[in-house]
Amino acid sequence: MGGKMIYFLVLMVMICESCNGGIVHKVGESSGWTTLNITSSYYNSWSTSKNFQVGDTILFEYNKEFHNVVRVTHKNFNACNSTAPYASWATGNDSFPITKQGHYYFICGLHGHCRAGQRVDIRVVQRTPSQGPSPSPLIDGPDSAAPAPAPSAVHPSPKSASSSLHSHFKLLMFVVATTALAF
Repeated sequence: MGGKMIYFLVLMVMICESCNGGIVHKVGESSGWTTLNITSSYYNSWSTSKNFQVGDTILFEYNKEFHNVVRVTHKNFNACNSTAPYASWATGNDSFPITKQGHYYFICGLHGHCRAGQRVDIRVVQRTPSQGPSPSPLIDGPDSAAPAPAPSAVHPSPKSASSSLHSHFKLLMFVVATTALAF
């Protein structure tokens, strides 16, 4: 019986540890990163409905035979110009960790895709005091967010949105484990 309880406790700790961090935002939700069946304002509507924060991850899922992801300046975003990018990716499953507040501009670099609406402006806001420590202040200039680490081709797991939820979950797991060990 003791072995089962230890296994249960280890399992609960592992589950609890996976709850830290930010939210993974899949660009375009179920549609993904595409030009099919979208309007020119589709990704703008999607991004303005989100609350992006430092610690979150932006996930681009797409057919790599037909699309790519290019991180560009504000000027190149407006012009749909993929030359001189901060970075570009073409794996079909790219994640971009948000490390600073500001604006991040992404387009598809294939001819005509950006003009068809395959572009997104990710605005990262400052956390409120209840959300934990504040990131560094906004970076000057029209591009706000200077180059951040390149996205990885690794698909991250979705994570909890707040440290408060994480703390409550840890407390719950402690109570459950302590109660289970008492039996």
